[in-house]
Amino acid sequence: MSANLLTAVPSPIPSLRPGRLAGKVALITGAGSVGPGWGNGRAIAVRFAQEGAAIFGVDRDMDRMKETARLVTEAGGTFVAASCDVTSSAEIAAVVTRCMAELGRIDILVNNVGGSAKGGPVEMSEEVWDAQIDHNLKSVFLTCKHVLPHMVTQGSGAIVNIASTSGTRWTGAAQIAYAATKAGVIQFSRVLAVQYAKQGLRVNTVVPGQLHTPMVEVRLAGQRAGGDVEALLKQRQSRIPLPFMGDGRDTANAALFLACDESRFVTGTEIVVDGGMSVRCD
Repeated sequence: MSANLLTAVPSPIPSLRPGRLAGKVALITGAGSVGPGWGNGRAIAVRFAQEGAAIFGVDRDMDRMKETARLVTEAGGTFVAASCDVTSSAEIAAVVTRCMAELGRIDILVNNVGGSAKGGPVEMSEEVWDAQIDHNLKSVFLTCKHVLPHMVTQGSGAIVNIASTSGTRWTGAAQIAYAATKAGVIQFSRVLAVQYAKQGLRVNTVVPGQLHTPMVEVRLAGQRAGGDVEALLKQRQSRIPLPFMGDGRDTANAALFLACDESRFVTGTEIVVDGGMSVRCD
């Protein structure tokens, strides 16, 4: 190593401050929520807006984004809503075209759509398997397919994909398609990160664990605990070393770091948000 490198004064480290996404446009899929509370998509949209980003929110159900839109507006942000089936290439292409026309660019893409179905290969129908592949993995492929050319033209961009600890380990229930697709999202992100690094793009993944999101009450309790929400929450908390359960806001803060310039030298990796669950050995 040269003496110049050893003695050079490093540039100041930017301070953490509001406005980390000022002037940026974020396209967020699954920006609604299935019920009251902090789902991942809603929390990411609001947190990004608090840091100055204009939000282009996408969801299959427009009603699910009404509360997200209200919270983003209250935070002083811009929220444009679009209905889209993210398993449809044509619908995604139309959404990307509209975002570029109305907001001028796409600096950040957050792929947040996903959902689980119970069962292993014997119990699960082929139709459910195919639907899980489309919903959880093909959707990420399609959004990237249509957004990447714009980011390459800009010479910059950050993609944040939302996976799950189910893609890295057993998490208490047989959900073979969900586990396989979320593992696929992680590896998809790694490959994409290397492919597009020279063009100035970064691709990373947030890996949430068993959070207390609206989906627990609306969907998972019925699937796994006979509708008993408290029983399911107690079961999930028993796997988490920290004495509380996180929610979508914790996912949002991890996504914020990966989307902003403070992570400019971070690409092709994951942030696990699970309260220590994944590193337990008992």
